[in-house]
Amino acid sequence: MPAIITDTLKRDLLAEIKSDFDSAGSEYYVGLGRSELWDDSDNVVTPVQSARTIDLFRRSLQGVKKIQDVSYIVPRYNWSSGTIYSAYDDNFSSYPSNAYYVKTDANQIYICLQQGKNSAGAAVTSTIEPTGTLTTPFTTADGYVWKYLYSITALKANRFLSANFQPVELLDSASNPLETLQLNVQNAAVAGEIVGLAVTSGGTGYSGTPTVTITGDGDSAQATATISGGQVVKLEMTNRGSGYTFADVSFSTGAASARAILSTPGGIGKDPRNDLRSSSLMFNGRPDADENGALLLDQDFRQVGLIRNPRITATDSDFTANAGSTLRKLTFQGGATAFTNDTFVVGATSGAKAYVTSADSAAGVFYHQTETSGFKTFQAGESLTAQNALGATVTGSATLDSDQPATINRYSGEVLYVDNRSAVTRSAGELQDIKIIVQL
Repeated sequence: MPAIITDTLKRDLLAEIKSDFDSAGSEYYVGLGRSELWDDSDNVVTPVQSARTIDLFRRSLQGVKKIQDVSYIVPRYNWSSGTIYSAYDDNFSSYPSNAYYVKTDANQIYICLQQGKNSAGAAVTSTIEPTGTLTTPFTTADGYVWKYLYSITALKANRFLSANFQPVELLDSASNPLETLQLNVQNAAVAGEIVGLAVTSGGTGYSGTPTVTITGDGDSAQATATISGGQVVKLEMTNRGSGYTFADVSFSTGAASARAILSTPGGIGKDPRNDLRSSSLMFNGRPDADENGALLLDQDFRQVGLIRNPRITATDSDFTANAGSTLRKLTFQGGATAFTNDTFVVGATSGAKAYVTSADSAAGVFYHQTETSGFKTFQAGESLTAQNALGATVTGSATLDSDQPATINRYSGEVLYVDNRSAVTRSAGELQDIKIIVQL
């Protein structure tokens, strides 16, 4: 039976996630992992929705970094002169091909309430960039009607503005001048406005301009019509009124018809997440170099994940630090020959085998195990040698002193997101900006 999940439910689900993030009881981390190749050509494997995908992600996990912040986001549309923009319509089922809102060079966000049209009713390009922070709609010289919604602060831009997405949020209070401007817009929003009128039939034979009448459970909405070629080709609001939950549009003469476009709940600007139809959250994590030894440098990662509430291995308690490692470490007795990243370390007595995720000179190696290596346990005092992927002996030998547990239990916490990608190498002095998008 045909059905839909409404935007309201999507926003409710996202709100639950964000509320959990903001609560004192949950910790969210970005996880980095998988140093080994995807295949002989290192072609990225598309993850599938399965428990095995999560297990494989855990086995190759290297470490985690605490998520810094989270925000609702929407697709980014930069204002560009010469572009035709759509007007907001309550009949949108998805984002239209011609955007109905824009981000200016000043990081100000405007929603289009009326498309610029010529006397024949044809859409014209936008040539005047909207500016200003009025709480009411305004018309630019190209005929477009815009309304300012909010500005993206420098902090939000740094964390959540990307090539394809921009942040959006509902404010309860203001802590800086830009937030005060948005709060002014929210507070000045008019519930039940008629945002615009969409011509559904232009009719025929008009020689004069008919009067447009809007009736419904609100009041004061008014509009004018433009005639071209004997048809109604354009309708323009002169008063958007208030208090409407339904409305009919009629004409004093002829057979033209139109439908009323109602504002979002509370009015345009009351909640920009509704106005811009946000159905996504962006989590931002910023691993800085080796995070005091918790994360690897000079090694690849090919997976990024979102993990909630990982646990400390030694105490089985909540992990709350800024960053932590999920790799076990083999320490050596004296006289070792240094191992090399991305080879295997093999125990002569136990037969245990593991990936050398990071070689710590001749003092030891950080390692992980997968189905390829097997999951046997190393034995203290045994001889260790190194092998390549083909099983040939390569440089690296030692006598095992101890097999130390990881700071974080890689099998703890909830894996909420897995992203497979091409290899990324982390280097000293490098601050990475990782943005994870959860979209419903």
